[in-house]
Amino acid sequence: MTDLQFLDSKERRLAYRHRAGTGPTLVFLPGYMSDMEGTKALALDAWAAETGRAFLRFDYGGCGGSGGAFEDQSLHDWWDDALLMIDEIAKGPVVLVGSSMGGWLMLLAALARPGLVKGLVGIAAAPDFTDWGFSDGDKATIRGMGRIEEASPYSDPPILTTRAFWESGEKLHVLDAPIAIDCPIRLLHGLKDDDVPWAVSLNLMERLRSSDVQTLLIKDGDHRLSRDSDIALLIRTVSGLLEAL
Repeated sequence: MTDLQFLDSKERRLAYRHRAGTGPTLVFLPGYMSDMEGTKALALDAWAAETGRAFLRFDYGGCGGSGGAFEDQSLHDWWDDALLMIDEIAKGPVVLVGSSMGGWLMLLAALARPGLVKGLVGIAAAPDFTDWGFSDGDKATIRGMGRIEEASPYSDPPILTTRAFWESGEKLHVLDAPIAIDCPIRLLHGLKDDDVPWAVSLNLMERLRSSDVQTLLIKDGDHRLSRDSDIALLIRTVSGLLEAL
């Protein structure tokens, strides 16, 4: 395992693990309330070690080993964290692998760094989930109370969404217009995903300007896509994309 390191910025201290190797550097972007120690991130790191690929995983501000309080973060903050990692640690061409909310951030990063982002792999990508992921009642609660907490099927702590995060997301929609990204893109999505409708990936595919976009729907796949078969598919997808660059 690579050593845990820290990048200090004006805003916060970000924890990361960086593996040197042949490029472009694979950068893993976790989902909401997740960190760099998840199953998919670790599996890709192990594959990168075996194949000599450069790999970078990190924790957003307020998550995992990074500084800051979770409830103080916004989507824009985490977008800034991703760009900081690309600029200061990867320092060159990257392929972004985004899981759930990380799939939204990978799109925002690709729009901000078109010369550096050479490919994207989305895993149950969830762009614009502050819009379609909440009912009108939920949105009213967020506006009025400043936060909403929901039971999580994945961990004991409830899922917390603050008004600052929600409002930030509402300003960063990407699905309501053509998305000016031209690199190769691969999207994986389970048909049994109870958190992000698989139609989101089809909508995203339609919106992307790139002509090299492939969406693979897994009939028995859930939101996490972390089974051994899902991990094997993810690795094949990443490997195939890298070979095609």
